[in-house]
Order: sequence, then structure tokens, then C-alpha cells
Amino acid sequence: MTKGRLAPHGTWTSPISSRLVSGQSIRLGSPQIDRGSLYWLESRPTEGGRTSLVRRNLGGGAVAELTPQPWSVRSRVHEYGGGAYAVRNGIVCCSHAADNRLYRLIPGRDPHPLTAKGPWRYADLAIYTRHRQVLAVVEDRSSSCDEPDNWIGAIDLDGVDRAPRQLLTGSDFYSNPRLSPDGKRLCWLQWAHPNMPWDGTELWVGERRKNGTIGDPALVAGGSRESIFQPQWSPEGDLHFVSDRTGFWNLYRWDGRCRPLLERRADFGLPQWVFGMSTYGFLGDGRIVAAYCESGRWQLGIVTADGLLEPVETPYSQIEGLAVDGPRVAFRGASPGASPALVRLDLAKGGVEVVKRSVPLQPGLARFYSVPVPIRFPAAEGREVYGFLYRPRNPDFRPPAGERPPLIIRFHGGPTAAATDALSLTVQFWTTRGFAVLDLNYSGSTGYGRRYRERLCGQWGVAEVEDAVSAARHCVSAGYARPDGILVKGSSAGGFSALCCLAFRDTFAAGTSYFGLCDLTDLTEGTHKFESRYHETLVGEWPAKASVYRERSPLRAVEEITAPVLFFHGAADTVVPVSQTEEMVSALRARGGDVEYEWFENEAHGFRDEATIRRTLDCELAFYLRVLGIDEGDR
Repeated sequence: MTKGRLAPHGTWTSPISSRLVSGQSIRLGSPQIDRGSLYWLESRPTEGGRTSLVRRNLGGGAVAELTPQPWSVRSRVHEYGGGAYAVRNGIVCCSHAADNRLYRLIPGRDPHPLTAKGPWRYADLAIYTRHRQVLAVVEDRSSSCDEPDNWIGAIDLDGVDRAPRQLLTGSDFYSNPRLSPDGKRLCWLQWAHPNMPWDGTELWVGERRKNGTIGDPALVAGGSRESIFQPQWSPEGDLHFVSDRTGFWNLYRWDGRCRPLLERRADFGLPQWVFGMSTYGFLGDGRIVAAYCESGRWQLGIVTADGLLEPVETPYSQIEGLAVDGPRVAFRGASPGASPALVRLDLAKGGVEVVKRSVPLQPGLARFYSVPVPIRFPAAEGREVYGFLYRPRNPDFRPPAGERPPLIIRFHGGPTAAATDALSLTVQFWTTRGFAVLDLNYSGSTGYGRRYRERLCGQWGVAEVEDAVSAARHCVSAGYARPDGILVKGSSAGGFSALCCLAFRDTFAAGTSYFGLCDLTDLTEGTHKFESRYHETLVGEWPAKASVYRERSPLRAVEEITAPVLFFHGAADTVVPVSQTEEMVSALRARGGDVEYEWFENEAHGFRDEATIRRTLDCELAFYLRVLGIDEGDR
């Protein structure tokens, strides 16, 4: 067994290239099961980030692509979309990214347009064949007001080129319009500014009248301080939902009153950043199969009628997009040793089948993988903070005796999201080159209960920065990283946090911002409706707290930034305008700062194209090697 060639950290050659990361990876998601077939979406960087809808018979056979090029199945409601297609009794409908219209997909024919051209976007689709309708959340951009209108609408399943019909309107936001099995009742979620859906939502039920309108609406659960997630009717017609009223997202049933199915210090829900999210479903025998998160790791279990939780053993620690049809279950699963895959599970027969992998199996590559270690460490004010630490690993190399690696501290986006321990080729790109990586679940992250999420309320730009500084100190004192080689990076909200680290602390040698916020005062005027008041929760009421917004904006602190900074941004970004980054870059360059900047004309918020992803990884690596003084010739 070889000890590997002697070479400094950062100079190791790796089989995990930027081309492999960008070109071999596809994004799998949104599985649905209908009539013995499994449907899902594939987002493909090699096709410019196009998302295709595909189908495979659960009994086996070839995959059928239902939307060939140039079709792309995507919703732009709230900009982030979700719930862009639906299938029921063999009928398939979807939203097309090019024109935002709804289409019915009929085998052997061109897609049939259900909706007319117009100012509407559609998400959270649900088909009801008995009523020949598609229900959807509609984003109506015809208003002359600053914000679009959101409402629940109905679309004629047999129509052509028609405008959607309003069913419910009046609230700022809606989601999850679902009819009961007998078709007599409709449930839905609604919420209002400044809340985000993980802050507070309301679950309503109304009677569906013979003319299709909704009457006698009644509030079932929720409020401004209770988050409701995924309301869903059981086959027997009982309404179920997830609520965080106890401090954790747990399962409930409503039968005239709300009853907990079980109480556990685990999250059975998620922040609803996109539509169509699912963490549970009905097996048809009175039991529920559910995914839940404890201490940042996901598991699968069966909730029995008497409130017991029976574990279901799987090799996965990340489970997303649960689809259930009788004993058949499908989801997107990943683990520290396996990249995300579309998985089928038969609870009656047992066994797990991998239907499609996001990355083709690479023989021999597993020996290069760094396995994450869950860590916790003390931060400011006695807080405990979590993360996943990846040590450098490459069996072909070894570092000089006593040399510590550079460490990349990575902020996830959101900021109400979470880092997981699932295999990421992007992380392995760094660890196989001799970098350590800490995926930080900073204060505000999901998976640790509501109290942990709310640590960031009013403290954005402060609490997570303190967490990152504490993480750096912990890793240095434990011998995981070189003191002068701590790097920080993030995307979107994470990019803002990375820039705050550089502006307000001197702990970091350099940093990278992927389409990150730079000026919080611009955020009060320059972002989309969904997040247009999010800053009031994270920072404070505007304009009463205007001074706080200015104090925490990296753009207002460019004189304090002495470390080199790398920026990436897409010109088509409507969530964080590219002008934010360009103003920051100009200000840093004006004072002689060490700045690199790459922008991409056709990219929006979150890069999708293979060439873009490859370019950013190569630029980021070269940037870190330069600022750390690592000579690749030393390998």
C-alpha cells in the first residue's frame, strides 16, 4: 500500500476535475408515481441547464423522455418555482420555461397549450380528473402595482389557450391547493408579508360548491408564529399536515380538531423555498411513511396509527421529494459515499433500487472521497453550532510532516437552508486537492428545530459571522487547518455572509461570493416579491432600522476589506441584481483592493450551464492558490 507522493496541500492532482463536476452531474428531483410509472425531472448542465420530464415503468424498461429539446419544465413563481408538473391517471401537465404557459403532454402529439399567452406564471400544480381541472398557484404580473398578485386558480383540463380562473385571492401568498378525495373540500396554505412560510402560515379549508367556487372558508391551524407545511388529505379524507407549534415540525391530523400523530424532537418539514415539497405520504393501510431530520441528518420511518415511529433502514442520510403510492415509495436519496440518486423502495417486498444516478458511477473514484465528520463547537454567547468537516484526502499524495491544510468554510444559501453530509463532487473537488472544507450549519439553519432557526432573526450579518469565526478558531486549535489559510465562501445569502466575514473580521485570508448580497439597503427596494420583506425578520423593521442596514452592508465597509475577494454573478439574476456585485467590485477596485470578477450573461440566480460551472471552479481554484502563495509546481 503506497503512502502517496510527498506534496504540499493544495498542489495535489485530482481525478475529480471541473469538467467532471459540471458535465457529469445532473439534478434529479420531483418524483411522482402514477399508474405503475415513475416520473421525475432532470436538470442537465450539458443542455444549458434545461429541465426535462422523464418517465419509467416501475416494472422496469427504458426511460421515456416526455419533453425533448428545446422544452424545459420549470416554474418561475416566486422566481424559485417548484411544482412545475403534475400527473394523475395518466394525464400529464407542465409549465414550460420559455413562455410560462401550462401544457398538456399527449403521447404522439405536440404539447397542447391549456393556458393563453399572458402575464401569468403557474406552480404547485394538481390535476383533478373528476372535475377536469388543474389547480395551481398563479402569479399574476398584470398588476400596475410594484408587486405581482398571487392567487389560487383553476385551469380547464380540456380547454385551449384560456386564461386561468380565480378561486381564492386576497392574501399575499398561497400554496398547496388540494381537493379532498370526495372533491367536496379544498385545503390550502396562505401567508402574508413580512412572514416567510417557515415563519408563519395559515391552513384553511373551504367547501367546493357545484359551480366550482370555494365557500365557507375556515382556519384550521397556523398563524403568524406557527409554520404549517404540506397539508395533504389521506385516502379516507382526513386532513394531515406538519406544524412546528412545539418547536419542531411534527405531523398532525385534523378531524375537527388538531391532533398530533407523534411528538419528537425532529423536523418532519422543511423551509418552503420552492413549491411541491414533500416529506410524507400514505401507504393505504392507515400508516404514513415519512422522512425526518435529527441533528442535521435525514432518516425514513413509518408512523403507525397509535403514534409509533418505526425506522425504515436505508443507506441514505439525505432524503428529498418523497412520493408514495401504496407500498411503493420514491425519493431523491444521497449519503456520504454516494451522490444523489433517484431511488425506488418497495415496502412490501423490501429492497432499494437506484433508478437513476445524478453522477454516473466512476470505478475507483470512491477511494478518493473524503468522508464528512459531524462536528459541534461553542460559539458566541454560549451557543452550540454544527457543521460537517471534510479532511483532505487523496491516496496518491501525502503532505509534508506537520503541514496543515487550508480550510474553506462554506455558507449555504437561504439563509434558512442546511448543509448535509451527502456526497458532493464540488466538495470532493477541493478535498482531493489538499483543502479541508467545513460545511457550516450556522445559526438560522434548518434541521435543529425552530429555536435554532430563529437565532438569525434580527442578527443576520452578525450571528453567522460569529459562528464562522468560532468555526475557524475551533479548526485551527484542533489542528484541522493552517491559521493563515482560512477561506470563506457562499452563494446568495451565503455570499452576503462571506462578504460580512471579510468586512467585519480579520480571520480570513480570502473569500468568494457567488451572486451574493452586498448592500442591504438596496434589498429593501430591489428584489422580488417572495423575499421583499424577508429582511425585516433578518435585520429589522425598515426604515426604522435603516442605520443597522447600513452598518451591516459589506458595500458600506469596503475600507475594512483587506483580504482578496472573488465575485461571480449572472446578468439575468432577478433575485440579487448583478448591479449589487458590480457596485461592490467598483468600490473595492477604487481603493486598490485585490478583486477578481466574472459575470455570465445568460445565467440567473443559481448557475445551471456546464461551461459556467466549470469556469467558476477553475477560477476559484486559481484564485485560492494565488492568494495563499501555493505553487502548483511543487507537486
